Amino acid sequence: MFAKLFSENGLSLDRLKALLEVGAAGSIVKAAEGDLVRQSQYSRQIKELEDFFRTRLIERQGKGTRLTARGKELSRISRFFMLGLSNFQLGCLAEEQTFRVGAGATFIRQFLLASLSNTRTKKRAASYATEVASDEEIERRLHDLTLDFGVVNRSGLSRPLQMRSLGEWRLTLWIPKAWNLTEPAAVREFETGRMPLILAHKELASLDVNLPVKLQAFLVCDSFVEAITALAGQAAAALLPDFLVPADAAKTLVQVRIPKIAARSFQYQLAWNPRLLRLNPHAGRRRDILVETLSAAMPALCHPGAGSGVAPDSAVAKVDSRGHTGTV
Repeated sequence: MFAKLFSENGLSLDRLKALLEVGAAGSIVKAAEGDLVRQSQYSRQIKELEDFFRTRLIERQGKGTRLTARGKELSRISRFFMLGLSNFQLGCLAEEQTFRVGAGATFIRQFLLASLSNTRTKKRAASYATEVASDEEIERRLHDLTLDFGVVNRSGLSRPLQMRSLGEWRLTLWIPKAWNLTEPAAVREFETGRMPLILAHKELASLDVNLPVKLQAFLVCDSFVEAITALAGQAAAALLPDFLVPADAAKTLVQVRIPKIAARSFQYQLAWNPRLLRLNPHAGRRRDILVETLSAAMPALCHPGAGSGVAPDSAVAKVDSRGHTGTV
């Protein structure tokens, strides 16, 4: 069955490893990290693979190089093969496996870190590594198996990736109480773009949110956890997930319901590549534990008083149509 693979020289684990490293870095120069000897070695090893398979694996792109379609295909096959060998080795040596989980910064801080520290999660020998990544990057890396699991807001991912729902959430607007705005006035200021806002640009961009065309960006940051910190200055308003409640919210801030935004709900989904489960028998159990612990964690935080820096018995102020504030 494999006679042709071994009928000539040029194929080896070292050469396939070189291809994986070049593919991960994006080019030979980046993979070599300025080392001319390693750069020459990468070029030679990939050239030997090209001679063996009789196809181009890399091509020029500007001043650098990139993998061709065939190069990407061989890189993906090699990664599956290497991952299978690595898992087999760890099993033989009874060593702890590390599972890589990608998610947005807010989800990692609010849910993932606590869940991964849970005694239920640590029941069997395994360790975890978390990485901040966008939905697009998570989808790509799950296909490449450079991530084991990912948490996304998307309702669908490309095949063969699979997902399970973890929980639902919505966006809410927080404004400084000192502005003394009625709810209709606050909605009007927001929708006409006159309200200064703290925008969690990267995380908002991953959502299908019906935002006004013109927004007055007072401050642009990456994540909702950064936005909630900036909100303490009371110089601007901020859109935040309903599971994030600012510290001292009852004293300094009020919630405003923006109908077009409040009507839209979002789902956090745990995603994985089913090929991982075939290559690593323990991954299926890890998936199930993550779904269980994260699904349990979300309802516990998705209510007023359980967010960042707020005691459970704290009251949350809401503004009504006449500008009066009450607590819930």
